Amino acid sequence: MGVPSPDHPPPRSGASEPVAPLADLQAFAVELRRMNGEINRMTHGFAANQQLHPTDVSALAAILDAPTPLTPGALREHLGLTSGAVTACLDRLERAGHVRRARESTDRRVVHVYYEASARAAARDYFMPLAEATARARARFSETELTTVLRFLAAMNEELGEVPPARR
Repeated sequence: MGVPSPDHPPPRSGASEPVAPLADLQAFAVELRRMNGEINRMTHGFAANQQLHPTDVSALAAILDAPTPLTPGALREHLGLTSGAVTACLDRLERAGHVRRARESTDRRVVHVYYEASARAAARDYFMPLAEATARARARFSETELTTVLRFLAAMNEELGEVPPARR
């Protein structure tokens, strides 16, 4: 059968047999691209459903995943956008009711961005199929395997975070 490619992805039947040795870099690349594509498909669908730009959804994810409230500057750095683009993004998100900006009480120059609870509910409802698919996939692995997968994904994100953006 050979290694899956964008033209010939592996079947979606849930077969647990790998199509290439686990150490095969190309197999990792193919599967990571496929997963990225599927998540992008859902993200773009949510953006269209909410009448947002896909970048707005990336901003929402960053705000949701941040351990503490983000500032517009931190969001700009995370997304790699200009300050004007982040301001426009936050304006759209605020108008749509997804976020609110609040000035810090001790230093009025500091603005924090918060994900609105009502918007979280809309996102949770829309992305429920993703959560359910994740639960089904997780059920096919042991806790030890899942711990290893999570370590791998965290390591990939760490490594990717160190890769400088492409220069033209």
